[in-house]
Amino acid sequence: MTVTIDRTASSRRAPSLSARLCLTPAPGGLDGTWWPRSRALTRELPALTAALGDLWGRITGVTVNPDHWPVIPRWVSVAGRTVHVGWSTEEQDPHRMTLFSTGGRRDVLAIPPETGVDAAARLMAGDGIDAPGREEAADRIDARSGEEAWETDGGAGPPSFLPRSIGSTGRSPAGQGM
Repeated sequence: MTVTIDRTASSRRAPSLSARLCLTPAPGGLDGTWWPRSRALTRELPALTAALGDLWGRITGVTVNPDHWPVIPRWVSVAGRTVHVGWSTEEQDPHRMTLFSTGGRRDVLAIPPETGVDAAARLMAGDGIDAPGREEAADRIDARSGEEAWETDGGAGPPSFLPRSIGSTGRSPAGQGM
């Protein structure tokens, strides 16, 4: 058996990107806004918790609403320690994340990753938008993204070009099988 070693490949991980974060409190209980690059919490939470840990104390837990996160891990590893991840559909707004730290509880608006740069910058800056207004804008972005995915991923289905017979059977006209 022959073993080949590729010496051009690095065993080190690529450096993680910094969190896109604005910590300007907003009316309505938001402590800031966060614009993740994807909906993968295992990839996104380490950078977020590392950035916030210096300011708010060590982040020990995060709670999200599962509506916009396809996979919710039970925990993520951050700098050799564990951050617990929980979820709630009843108590957690779909676009908010609640972070628990040694300094207390904080709420951050999570801007959908599909958001364009200009819209995300406006949401992060606030531009006089209160927390409910920001959440409504994030809802509209998510709705638009869902419609685009539906159309581009084949969700609309093929057009029905075969006429249906009139009657209770709903079968195709004679001679035209399905």
